[in-house]
Amino acid sequence: MSEIKELLVNTMEKIFKKHITKETVDLVDEGQWADDVWRILKENGLLAACISEKAGGAGGDLEDLFSLLKMGGKYAVPIPLMEYIFSNYILEKFHLAPTDEMITYNLSDTPNCTLSENGEVSGAFPHVAWGRYASNLVTIAKGSGGNYLVKVPLKDALVKEGANLAGEPRDYIKLTAIPVLEKSRIIDYEQLEEMILLETATKCAVIAGTLKKIYESTIEYTKQRQQFGRYIHRFQLIQRHIAQLAGETVIVDSAVDNMMEALVEKRHRHEIPLTRIRIEEAIRTVSASAHQVHGAIGVTYEHHLHHYTRRLWSYRDEGRGHLKWSQKLSRDLLQSNNSMWEFLTTY
Repeated sequence: MSEIKELLVNTMEKIFKKHITKETVDLVDEGQWADDVWRILKENGLLAACISEKAGGAGGDLEDLFSLLKMGGKYAVPIPLMEYIFSNYILEKFHLAPTDEMITYNLSDTPNCTLSENGEVSGAFPHVAWGRYASNLVTIAKGSGGNYLVKVPLKDALVKEGANLAGEPRDYIKLTAIPVLEKSRIIDYEQLEEMILLETATKCAVIAGTLKKIYESTIEYTKQRQQFGRYIHRFQLIQRHIAQLAGETVIVDSAVDNMMEALVEKRHRHEIPLTRIRIEEAIRTVSASAHQVHGAIGVTYEHHLHHYTRRLWSYRDEGRGHLKWSQKLSRDLLQSNNSMWEFLTTY
């Protein structure tokens, strides 16, 4: 662990331990968000941790980015942490200026908007994360010469509020002839695919943190809950569920660490799709086992388990999921001269 990474993670966890409670996480179900936590993170420079020093940030790399997002997933933070950090990272990657204003993004395989000759964007975006709070949107726009990464102000946008299963804002946004703040050079297919890969990787990091929290919370619950005069972690059936939780958590942690290492070293091939596919399997197993151990209390509003499992189910359905990644891997395998084993194990 690098010195900056250790400092960032420890500082963020201290803030979350102090300020994130069940009542704080409940805010999203009430149509609110933890703006006080956001302000504290901003004052401590954590939101700019992965922005270059030249642009006023701490100069953190992808490893730092994933570590912060894991922490966000672990505490179910009711703020647009991933959206803000990822949006600014993508802006800098394509030589656009990052911002300290609230910002979110929308990426898809095909652009949802068009860019006119005079630099105005029009289009509609379903399910934009935290759209109602954002000042700017980062997205791909189709222009006459090709596709562009654009940063668009949202003050004149039409916003219809919505939410995912976890209660987090997922809003419909419509833009009509909105002048762009900045645009990149023309983006080709490979660059768009790289952006979607990075977005998938960041969501995997968030999910990994959420899975770890479910495992830790379940262990704690089994050591507090008694049945028939014994703590329930002593029962063989409960131990079986705990073993499943432990195994899935370690597998996902290892997969995400391997994915992160491949990205940092710029040698990634299929690590991100394989990690996403495996994570979706883990979500099913972990959710089922955790709720089996907790019983009925795990789905009650008063308990915190559902905050995490609802997020898992929501994130599983967002972005490019296992079906599309499986199809891509299948096409790549059919076009490869390698055997199945070589395809999966060769760097």
